[in-house]
Amino acid sequence: MPEFTFPRRTVLAGGVALPAMGALGATGIANARTSLAASTQYSFAVGDFEVSTLLAGVRTVDDDPQRIFGLNIDQAEFRSVSEANFIPSDRTQFSFIPTVVRTGRDVVLFDTGLNSRGITSALEQASVAPSEVSIVVLTHMHGDHIGGLTDDAGELTFVNARYITGQVEYDFWAARGDDGFDRKVRPLAEKMTFIGDGGSVTSGISGVAAFGHTPGHMGYMLESGGERLMLIADTANHYVWSLAYPDWEVRFDADKTAAAASRRKILGMAAADRLPIVGYHMPFPGIGYVTPDGPTEFHYVPVTYQLTL
Repeated sequence: MPEFTFPRRTVLAGGVALPAMGALGATGIANARTSLAASTQYSFAVGDFEVSTLLAGVRTVDDDPQRIFGLNIDQAEFRSVSEANFIPSDRTQFSFIPTVVRTGRDVVLFDTGLNSRGITSALEQASVAPSEVSIVVLTHMHGDHIGGLTDDAGELTFVNARYITGQVEYDFWAARGDDGFDRKVRPLAEKMTFIGDGGSVTSGISGVAAFGHTPGHMGYMLESGGERLMLIADTANHYVWSLAYPDWEVRFDADKTAAAASRRKILGMAAADRLPIVGYHMPFPGIGYVTPDGPTEFHYVPVTYQLTL
């Protein structure tokens, strides 16, 4: 994929900036003006699991969002939809939200953010030391998800962890010859377990195939005490321009047809089963519900207090 850069204001915990969505591949690290921001966490229970979403970074993009979202619709429709949802059509903001789950047996971290400093700071907000993380799950191999695996010197951030990712995803990047993957992920191969659709991470956590954003992109279902939560990762990476309109093409989806099909499948499941979801790039705290909005569209309902009562 050719490099895509744009002017932006960037605020990131840890102070390293990546291109929007991290989707220039695992190597997509670009220079930018940055300032440090205190990470934030939001904790709630899913049955016996304690779940914390972690705000590891925020980026404001001062450029035409339709260079990223809605590539297959006309400008007038994009502007009309944006206006109807009270958001500007000429700029946008992204959050970067890893999730940590304390199951009682394991401390499971889903994705590692932009860099080691950022994820360490974010975990600190949730009172989790990197040495306590026993499992690191990688939903896919884009740079904003694998960046925190090691520090600037190449030392492991999570020294006591084992690693889990999708077999399809790992195989694609291993064959591609990507610098970020080769530095961050390939050295961990002997510590990794590879799973497919329905594969187990640990008791109560299983993989859900959501291919398209990347060839082996995965979501994850949490189930405990009769309650469920789905981590959708980058299946939909904007609550209007991607989630609400799943057939709108997204620049950084590797297979746009497959990505749209995954959005319809995952979001349809969440809507039908009234599941809360966590989206990696949703507005913090990244948690909400999905309702159907006509035959092919959805509506995002951000969480308020219902998960913390």
